[in-house]
Amino acid sequence: MRAITIPTPGETDALVLAHVDAPTLRPGEVRIEVVAAGVNRADVMQRKGFYPPPPGESELPGLEVSGTIAELGEGVDGWSVGDEVCALLSGGGYAEQVTVPAGQVLPVPQGVDVRDAAALPEVACTVWSNVFLTANLQPGEVLLVHGGSSGIGTMAIQLARQVGAHVIVTAGSDEKLQACSDLGAEHLINYRDQDFVEVVREVTDDAGANVILDVVGAKYLGRNLDALATGGRLVVIGLQGGRKGELDLGKLLSKRGAVIATSLRSRPTAEKATIVAAVREHVWPLVADGRVRPVIHQRFPLAQAGQAHQLMEDSSHIGKILLDVERTNS
Repeated sequence: MRAITIPTPGETDALVLAHVDAPTLRPGEVRIEVVAAGVNRADVMQRKGFYPPPPGESELPGLEVSGTIAELGEGVDGWSVGDEVCALLSGGGYAEQVTVPAGQVLPVPQGVDVRDAAALPEVACTVWSNVFLTANLQPGEVLLVHGGSSGIGTMAIQLARQVGAHVIVTAGSDEKLQACSDLGAEHLINYRDQDFVEVVREVTDDAGANVILDVVGAKYLGRNLDALATGGRLVVIGLQGGRKGELDLGKLLSKRGAVIATSLRSRPTAEKATIVAAVREHVWPLVADGRVRPVIHQRFPLAQAGQAHQLMEDSSHIGKILLDVERTNS
């Protein structure tokens, strides 16, 4: 099969389209013929050599795909060959075929094109597991989303609004903030010329945000704590602003707050299956009803994965970037 490989980590030209062996189908897995793959910042980190796949998983990049089931592994039930699906992966998505545990597979939601469905698994599972299962966002609470115009941000805004929470976002341009507003964000912060701590305090009458979803990491650690409400939960899911920061434990104690750092890719298969099942139960009906939708910025052919990564690194996109996988006979 054709796949994007990373012979040597580096810049965007490190992504090389090559012919490789198709993955072996193991018991409990399904084989998917891929039609589209989502591009995530984790893929960029892997390309640069900073985020290797978990032991035993595919060395190819790509954490989510959509396509058609081509083969069922031993012991798999509930799925049939020919089903249109999307899936959460530990790797291997930039390819014509993937194999994935059946518990990480989702049906393509009603009303969503199979190619567009590649924009859903990673962001839906990330947001639901972190904002709702871990941070337990409740109706009437305030969610602060850093990077509100990202794939994760656009999903977080929509889901939070659907459960009756209030949403504050940060983003780096008026265009991005307008997109967040269109999705339901109520308070918009341009981090280039506004202090998000001051704005959060102002719009919450100094109460702060109950839940903060953060992709920045160390750079924002102290300021996130300043913006956190009493009993608030700060969930760190990215390290774009560094790995090591200083935390005022006294302030955290006084706020009775929690700082939680999570990663989805390295979780055990059983945990991922639990998250996927929760997403199917709680998120998929919202997508099918049109109340939540994938936000897709641009698509590229698989061979142009490097250009897709460049767009991701430029951070000029709003929503998801996808790779279209066209079948070949070679």
